[in-house]
Amino acid sequence: MRAWLADRVRDVAYAALVAVLWPAVALLFRLSVRGRAHLRGGGVLAAPHRSYWDTVLLGVACGPFRRVTFLARHGLLRNPLLGPLVRLFAVPIDRESFGVSDYRRSLAAAERAHLLGIFPEGTTRPGATPKPGAIRFAERLDRPLIPVNIVARGPYPPSRFLRLPIRFPRVEVRIGAPVAVVELARDLPPDLPRSERHRLLTQRLMDLIQAT
Repeated sequence: MRAWLADRVRDVAYAALVAVLWPAVALLFRLSVRGRAHLRGGGVLAAPHRSYWDTVLLGVACGPFRRVTFLARHGLLRNPLLGPLVRLFAVPIDRESFGVSDYRRSLAAAERAHLLGIFPEGTTRPGATPKPGAIRFAERLDRPLIPVNIVARGPYPPSRFLRLPIRFPRVEVRIGAPVAVVELARDLPPDLPRSERHRLLTQRLMDLIQAT
């Protein structure tokens, strides 16, 4: 009951925050959204990570009444601006040494979340190897994966955020059709080692995101 009440409070706070952010985000990024209807059934959102704006854009794109519970880097709790938001709307995890306590805490939150948001690369640094967390959560929770592509046309912060003049790109958030893990795994050999299976599924998921 306590967790349920806390979630309802978060729902209200989240809706208010998105409603406040939406005009600024829509104006700065000339945001357009495609495929929002694919969110109706819930699932595990998986998107590329290129900027700290990704979380804001994804939240606004999904709308005020579809709260996304993000997995976030534990270090963000120390950020005076982002820390309170991470505490309210995300599950902080130790990305470098993801342990049993991280897994249990994130799984408990994911079970209650209608939409779980994961950036498989886990960092905005280019060239990072995607991790299989989205696949594992989708399998464990028996929920579909929802590929989301954030397409920016123009300089996308933080890469050129500090350069003058500051410019924001036109952004389109493309939300793809949900796909089950078993569908993604079609034609994979059944005797693959678990780690190799997850690696291949994660690669297929990233390909799907890019094609969205």
